[in-house]
Amino acid sequence: MGFFEKLEVNRAPGLTYTQQFLSNEDLTPVPPEKRKWAGRNFIFFWISDSFNVNTWMIASSMIQLGLSWWQAWICVWLGYGIVGPFVALNARQGAIFHIPFPVVIRTSFGVFGSLWCTFNRGVMACIWYGVQASIGGDCVKVMLRAIWPSVNNIPNHLPASSGTTTRDFMCFFLFWLISLPAIWFPIHQIRHLFTVKSIVVPIAGITFFVWVIVKAKGVGPIISQPASVQGSELAWSMIVSLMSCISNMATLVVQVLNAPDFASRATTPSAAFFPQLFSVPITFSLVSFLGIIVSSSSVAIYGEAVWSPVTLLDMFLDGNPSHATRFGVWFISASFIIAQLGMNISANSISAGCDLTALFPRYINIRRGGYIAAIVGICMMPWNLLKSSNEFTNYLSAYSVFLSSIAGVMITEYYFVRKGHYRVDDLYDSRKDGWYWYFYGINFRAYAAYIAGILINVVGFAGATGRTVPLAATRIYQLAFFTGFAVSSFTYWSLNVLFPVPGKADKFEEIDVSQYIESSEGRLSADNDSKSPEDGKDNGSVTVHAI
Repeated sequence: MGFFEKLEVNRAPGLTYTQQFLSNEDLTPVPPEKRKWAGRNFIFFWISDSFNVNTWMIASSMIQLGLSWWQAWICVWLGYGIVGPFVALNARQGAIFHIPFPVVIRTSFGVFGSLWCTFNRGVMACIWYGVQASIGGDCVKVMLRAIWPSVNNIPNHLPASSGTTTRDFMCFFLFWLISLPAIWFPIHQIRHLFTVKSIVVPIAGITFFVWVIVKAKGVGPIISQPASVQGSELAWSMIVSLMSCISNMATLVVQVLNAPDFASRATTPSAAFFPQLFSVPITFSLVSFLGIIVSSSSVAIYGEAVWSPVTLLDMFLDGNPSHATRFGVWFISASFIIAQLGMNISANSISAGCDLTALFPRYINIRRGGYIAAIVGICMMPWNLLKSSNEFTNYLSAYSVFLSSIAGVMITEYYFVRKGHYRVDDLYDSRKDGWYWYFYGINFRAYAAYIAGILINVVGFAGATGRTVPLAATRIYQLAFFTGFAVSSFTYWSLNVLFPVPGKADKFEEIDVSQYIESSEGRLSADNDSKSPEDGKDNGSVTVHAI
């Protein structure tokens, strides 16, 4: 056996050379023994995922735009209330067919055309792994300072060109190191981490909330501060704020597209639908409320609003803090470390692992892909990205356009074109009569819709980078997720009307899904022959369902 053969991952025997580039153990439908995510696990997942530094600070930019605290909070409720249905709808395919995002996307973009979307999401996940690890490193710094105050005085031996210091890099590396064991666990087992996080981190967040109010002897002046903008300016400030919530999910957490990865491990389709539909707006809105009140109280303590909970905890250690204060800071900062670790695994490590698995299925599985993301995360030196925050923010805004176009195509494909009909075997084969072969494995309809969803926002993006553009283009870009989604969705549906795809369905059909069993290769097969909905012929393995 050669060196490269030893590196190969587990896959079904007897696959053709082409099939080896489309399938391995982590890409085929999840077998029943690994479908462990019940409804409560998805609730725990979103409770744990919402408690992170980014969500804590989400309302800060809204208040800086001139909104009052309650107007900002309404925007948070509306923004995440919109995100919830997107996540739930996109999770449905994974929950029904037990396949992850890189396989789901093949239905619309084609078995080979899907690789660009997969690569796109994988690169973003690797970048965000490093960025979130950098934020986790800040939490480690505060925790260590609470134990050993001398940590703050570690001499710097790194040049200024490195973009960091010896102390900060040490803290980043420690967070990066303690994250590695969590990557080892498969998706159906990692749910236990989110259960623990959903208990520990909210306790710390509420403790922090009460502590700051007591320390400030009140909730601070932000609560009584009125809005500084009125009329149409107020309306657009609220729209921009609402969109920032969607961008926080669509680019920072990438959870709209991540949904099938976790839903593929769901015990039932409903377990992945209703818990996510309601958990997303409730959990994220409550965490942002804690951030608003804590930051408001910080004005009474320090004379300025401190929106970052990590920075505020660090300020508590200035001077000569008591042992009780140091213990409180240690406990809360340690909890934020758990929060950042869990979010990095759920949003970045797993999605990067799934994507890299689809790009190199012969040699990479989800576990190996997660470790590759960790290596990229440290090699990319994320502290340099965070220094140029304006350029990085513009890049993230642009990326939400890419994701919204992909999501528009995916949801339209499933609910309006196929109407729930999938031929699962064709997702792992390059037969020219397969439903997802299209034209040399690429669906031009999906790419035309994808590009159309991007183009409508191009002019507005140019304005965001400092160029002078019409006000209408700016407004369209401020609604980038909606405009990109709507244009790509309508374009894709229209092209499928003009150029129908194989397997295009007229209606949803309800059958007994329990007749489908897992074969030894992890494929779905039927006990009885199935008939193709469009021609009535034996198709080998067609899975049909009704919503």
